Amino acid sequence: MVSARKAASLSGIERRAVELDTIASVLPIERRDELAELLTDQDVETLRHLVNEGMGANTLRALTSDLAYLEAWALAATKRSLPWPAPEALLLKFVAQHLWDPAKRAVDPDHGMPDDIADNLRAQGFLKSAGPHAPATVRRRLANWSTLTKWRGLDGAFASPPLKSAIRLAVRATPRKRQRKSAKAVTGDVLAKLLATCSTDSLRDLRDRAILMVAFASGGRRRSEIAGLRVEQLTEEAPIEVADGPPLPSLAIHLGRTKTTSGEEDDVVYLTGRPVEALSAWMVEAKIDKGSVFRGIGRWGTVSRRALDPQSINAILKQRAAMAGLEPGEFSAHGLRSGYLTEAANRGLPLPEAMEQSRHRSVQQASSYYNSASRRTGRAARML
Repeated sequence: MVSARKAASLSGIERRAVELDTIASVLPIERRDELAELLTDQDVETLRHLVNEGMGANTLRALTSDLAYLEAWALAATKRSLPWPAPEALLLKFVAQHLWDPAKRAVDPDHGMPDDIADNLRAQGFLKSAGPHAPATVRRRLANWSTLTKWRGLDGAFASPPLKSAIRLAVRATPRKRQRKSAKAVTGDVLAKLLATCSTDSLRDLRDRAILMVAFASGGRRRSEIAGLRVEQLTEEAPIEVADGPPLPSLAIHLGRTKTTSGEEDDVVYLTGRPVEALSAWMVEAKIDKGSVFRGIGRWGTVSRRALDPQSINAILKQRAAMAGLEPGEFSAHGLRSGYLTEAANRGLPLPEAMEQSRHRSVQQASSYYNSASRRTGRAARML
């Protein structure tokens, strides 16, 4: 800890860096020094408040990332820090510089984001795409901008008709294919190929086999939910009786806080059969009886006490895809989630039953996988 006297002698940037360090255990920050330069004292205080309020780590990461981008853009576009609340004109400027028409830009260099602003953001690592932003990204950043404004006890113009109209017209003027989080779904056949690469009894194979099977069979759990899974969330259930074989082991997973739940609902999903056996084999061999379920493994086979990072789940899936002879770039951890529902549709499982396991809140979102599966294999697509 830094003493009060020493803290008082630090510059504003150094002080913010120290304060960001105090919340790093809840909000991992890799670019602390850059953020300390971009964010204001009030920005950092807002983040500290949210940590104290128990805001989920993933939500905090997204808020921090978007806040840093907004501050960097404001400095590049207006030469001043982000004002609170932001005037409607600044919100419209943000939309105009992020949702633009490439065809119009080709004949009008002043259309869209000016080159000097784009170069500034690109040099800082905030801008990677050469084209307009995805509408979903712009909407998310505006939503987080609005949320941060409200947490400051201020009102903004985020619901103003001109802003809504500007977004609607910009999206309509530049139609673009919706990009999926995973280009391809990890359906049953793909999962079988991934699992075939985990064929030994090594710790790494046991862990990765359990990760893939648990993530898929539990309804396509998000990578953050798998990485953060703890022994305390697991409850052994009575075996499931089957007519043509021995009883199948059963396990309940209490999800706790997720992307769409606060943890108060005590959402539960169930594992039956092979996924339970795979999980048990990993935990027994790794001697895990408390704390994090899925952990890192050192070069010499030492199991870490720390949980895997959510990004590691993504890396593991891509690595197994490469080992299986698949194109790693076509798959991501979200493919397990979309793959579960796609496979459920392919097997004719009722949508409500699949949603009970996947815990999707939106019927429209979940049914899109079913509609795609039925349309692809249905008679309407085989007229010739």
